[in-house]
Amino acid sequence: MLTDRTAPAPSSKRELTIVQALREALREEMRRDQQVFVLGEDIRIGGSFLFTLGLLDEFGPERVLNTPISEAGFVGLAIGAAIQGMRPIIDFQYGDFIFTAFDQIIQQCTKLRYMSGGQVNIPLVFQLPTGASGRGAQHANSVENIFFGIPGLKIVTPATPYDAKGLLKSAVRDNNPVLFCVHKHLYGSKGRQLAKSSISRGHVPDTEYLIPLGKGDIKKPGSDITVVANGQMLHRSLNVAEALESDGLSAEVVDPRCLVPFDTALVIDSVMKTSRIVIVEEGNERGGWGAQLAADIANRAIGYLDAPVRRVASPNVPVPFSPVLERAVIPSESRIRGAILELMDH
Repeated sequence: MLTDRTAPAPSSKRELTIVQALREALREEMRRDQQVFVLGEDIRIGGSFLFTLGLLDEFGPERVLNTPISEAGFVGLAIGAAIQGMRPIIDFQYGDFIFTAFDQIIQQCTKLRYMSGGQVNIPLVFQLPTGASGRGAQHANSVENIFFGIPGLKIVTPATPYDAKGLLKSAVRDNNPVLFCVHKHLYGSKGRQLAKSSISRGHVPDTEYLIPLGKGDIKKPGSDITVVANGQMLHRSLNVAEALESDGLSAEVVDPRCLVPFDTALVIDSVMKTSRIVIVEEGNERGGWGAQLAADIANRAIGYLDAPVRRVASPNVPVPFSPVLERAVIPSESRIRGAILELMDH
């Protein structure tokens, strides 16, 4: 039996990693509602990122289900269970493996509520490790971007322990399918190196709290330029913004937390204050959520801009396996800093 090597020490102000916060949220929701259960590959020993570690001992094999290696099969099972009133949570070893269940998700899961005139609910959460992490092109997709244009899905991308717990609890209680995407480098399990930011490990209250889906957050207030970023890119953007403070530049860093629904009003308010914006996302530039946000800004706030909207994203190529080439493709702190300084000089 695996032990939880990331278990927090007793403290009046607990500091948790994201995976600890997620596991706590899942345990609380399973205790609160007997209809909540979790399924996936190897989850009785914790799964790839220890999301389900220890849950078998408390909830037993009927609510912690090991599945065969058949994503289409167990996604279909979960959709059927959700239709019958249960609240399944699927833990994927890697978010990239969800693609073999495209038909189940896009043609069934996202459409049945609409096709039934609201008579059928699909309260289903997909827990998906996303992003590049040195594992090659087939294990490096920004899954959230690929599903961004599919109606009927909510998409959550937390980057901090506090947000991860509050958003997962809201996702479990939602009556719609939710993609819950956490960057592989941010879980903080199995001794993996965390992002270089103080909020990759952070305070999570002992008391019950929920974060509404679709409500963004200003992670760092500022006045000169707005930077919108999520997931691992949020941490890189915060590092850049904090470094630029010594040069007298005040960047406001906005974390959307959810891509669908997106808190566009929060970003617009920030742009109206700063008059400049850089959008940072790990996924490919073509068709990304940043492109939609840029269009929304052009439609609603173009008169407030003193410079063009600038996007920092990955080029339109698969993520290479070579560590050197992966670093060249994924947006770096130097690219984010360059985009900010270029706009400030505009």
